[in-house]
Amino acid sequence: MENQRNIILAVLLTALVLFGWEAGVGYFYPQAKTPTQVVAAGGAEKASSPTKPTREGGLRDAADVALERKDLQTELASGGRVRIAAPGLSGSINLTGAVVDDLVINRHRETVEKDSGPVRIFSPAGTPAQQFAQVGWVGEGGLAAPTASTVWTAPANATLTPGTPVTLTWSNPTGQRFVITYSIDENYMISAVQTVENAGGAPVVVKPFALVNRTEKTASLDTWNVHSGPIGAFDGSVTFGNDYSDVAEAGTITEAGKADWIGFTDIYWMSALIPVNAKAESTFRSLGNQIFRADVVYDQKVVQPRTRQSVTTKIFAGAKEHTVLDAYEKQGIANFGLAIDWGWFRWFEKPIFWLLTKLFSLVGNFGVAIILLTAIVRGIMFPVAQRGFASMAAMRAIQPKMKAIQERYKDDKQKQQQEIMALYKQEKVNPLAGCLPMFLQIPVFFALYKTLILAIEMRHQPFVLWIKDLSAPDPLHILNLFGLLPFDPPSFLAIGVLALLLGVTMYLQFQLNPAQMDPAQQQIFKLMPWFMMFIMAPFASGLLVYWITSNILTIAQQSYLYSRHPQLKAQAEKDAQDKKRSAARAK
Repeated sequence: MENQRNIILAVLLTALVLFGWEAGVGYFYPQAKTPTQVVAAGGAEKASSPTKPTREGGLRDAADVALERKDLQTELASGGRVRIAAPGLSGSINLTGAVVDDLVINRHRETVEKDSGPVRIFSPAGTPAQQFAQVGWVGEGGLAAPTASTVWTAPANATLTPGTPVTLTWSNPTGQRFVITYSIDENYMISAVQTVENAGGAPVVVKPFALVNRTEKTASLDTWNVHSGPIGAFDGSVTFGNDYSDVAEAGTITEAGKADWIGFTDIYWMSALIPVNAKAESTFRSLGNQIFRADVVYDQKVVQPRTRQSVTTKIFAGAKEHTVLDAYEKQGIANFGLAIDWGWFRWFEKPIFWLLTKLFSLVGNFGVAIILLTAIVRGIMFPVAQRGFASMAAMRAIQPKMKAIQERYKDDKQKQQQEIMALYKQEKVNPLAGCLPMFLQIPVFFALYKTLILAIEMRHQPFVLWIKDLSAPDPLHILNLFGLLPFDPPSFLAIGVLALLLGVTMYLQFQLNPAQMDPAQQQIFKLMPWFMMFIMAPFASGLLVYWITSNILTIAQQSYLYSRHPQLKAQAEKDAQDKKRSAARAK
């Protein structure tokens, strides 16, 4: 009766966990269908229920989405812009203020649909999704310096490409000429060289600056294990400590140490300023109304008559592709590869990611690559699994002795445990050895979990049939008949085909394990696969593919080992019959 009460209590507590999982899983793994959460009705757009930030980021309110489209059309059609055309980025520079405020990432689509268009990272000031970069000067001693409303001059029909830099100029009435030369590479880096030429008769003092301005409305989800928000490297150390709420509360956060780079990151995208060989003060600021800014302010420059002074700032605006970030780091940007928040275990996660991408380069499908990765992991662990199986065999062999001890000391639980432990020692049996393969897989599982969340290389990667994005949950749910019924189940009931396969394969795997002596443990092992089915259903499809494959390989391995030890198979069948008889007697 006590065991039955414990089982009932465990089931009730688990049910509470499952019903609370919908709120919790939104924190660990966001469930929005699309970044904007927009639905169409009667030709007009309306918002679905209020949503949290997603791992994709982007506007989530339908009114903001519609206004963004309208504002972009107006802003970008007004003229006064220099076109940007590069393999990684396309867009334009606004000659009013010399602002880089129109950028899309050519290599990545907004959604999984192939015709959804490129991801937009920069939008002009005043639009709902505003994000832009700007360089300029503060004039000291009354010097007239360009402002945000200054209209710069560009060469006729100029286009910024990797092979054609663009120079913007503006002169003030006192003989100072201000020059910004923009250049761009094949990926996501724009360089801005700011020069002041003094043709006047007296020295002038200027303070160059650079900034990135953005709204929090488009931010991706910020969680305990994946950072989204202010980011930077200072004195060679990357900081993830501040989020948008910290900056909003403080108003201004000035980072100590030399700024290697500073900016804002989402899970997949980042905009950052990189000072080049110059001392600068770096600051995060809240401008109110969910608008934030990262500043780089250089030391004062004294420009003598008939001389010039220059500073260079690199502006990164693009996708956090690990090969691109690592290449920039090799070019001298300290710790730029750590903009991907691998965390403390990157020493293990990055090799798993490297192996996964290598397998993908061979087979051309990340789902198949995950299956091959699983097979490699299971192959490496096969000797460990054999030892675990040997321990399982030894456990089966001593079960009659264990039953005798349990009967002999059924009224003295402490003595019973002491005798069982002595039996383990006498027979040289480790009851936990069979669990070792599962424990050794946990780091691989966690590394794959982080890879699926963080690595943009996994974003929108299809597998087969209905699995169009391995980094997203299974889109087909059993409760709405795989989309035929017009409702979306809550996340803790959104059981997909992969989750069901996970539960079934785990159940079959547990059936091959030794029968538990304790009836309560037997009940727990019966329920565990279905609990895991509920818990894992909202996670990335790729994780479930890994676990299902691992279960199938484990079943095959155990079946093979049983074939080599027929006495164990006979013992397993006898255990199964004993369980059925015990259940019949209980009824």
